Order: sequence, then C-alpha cells, then structure tokens
Amino acid sequence: MIIPFKKIHPDAKLPLRAKSGDAGADLYSVESVKLKPFSSALVHTGLVGAIPEGYVGLIHPRSGLALKRSITVLNAPGTVDSGYRGEFCIILYNASDKMQELEKGERIAQLVIQKVELPTFEETQNLPDSDRGESGFGSTGEK
Repeated sequence: MIIPFKKIHPDAKLPLRAKSGDAGADLYSVESVKLKPFSSALVHTGLVGAIPEGYVGLIHPRSGLALKRSITVLNAPGTVDSGYRGEFCIILYNASDKMQELEKGERIAQLVIQKVELPTFEETQNLPDSDRGESGFGSTGEK
C-alpha cells in the first residue's frame, strides 16, 4: 500500500519507520514547542495525506518521550479518518511538573495505519442476550 503525503511546510518530513517491520512510523515536528507543566499544545507536522477508504490512521505516543520526559498524545490514539485532507497535527500533553521543550525536527508521535470495518448502524428494540449482560465498570473483579 502506498499512502500519498504532501509537504505543506519546507521542513516537513515524511513518516518514517525506524525498523523495516515496525507498525508505527515516526511523525516529526516542524516547529519548536514549549510545553508548560500539565498542559497541552497542538504541534504541526507540516504534512497532509490521503489514507485510503477502509483504513484509519492512528496517532500513538512515542514510548521514549513518555518514559523519559512524560510527554504523551493527549487523545491517544488520535484518529485520522480516510476522508480527512487537513494537516496531521498532534495534541501533545506534558504530564510532568517541569517545562518540556521539543525541538523542530524532533520525533513527536507514531502513525499506525489499520484496516477498519465500516458497519451500518440500525436502531432496534431488542438486543441478543449475552453472558455478561449489562455488567460493566469493574464488574468482573478487582484483580
């Protein structure tokens, strides 16, 4: 599969896998960003793309940023629908009590492309029974 991307910023970099079998491709910032403690920011990649119908782009945090600097993707995973043609921007969150600075060109998230089902939804008055029923929110035990 080939997914076309267009650079809308001169410093934009195409998504890139670190290793050939990696599911996620790194996304890069086209700007330097200061993240205040416990705050979020919209970070630009300078890319627009066309994900094929029947697929979704999922924006995942980078584990190194999360572990070493407490920076994550706020709405993880972010969803990029196949019909979206705007810039791929990432909502980053600083979960630490220290100011965090991201440099222009830094890897900020990962893009995973996944096949999705596109069901039709219909209203009904009766649902099929199940073993679980309406039990939820921790109902299967504490451990």
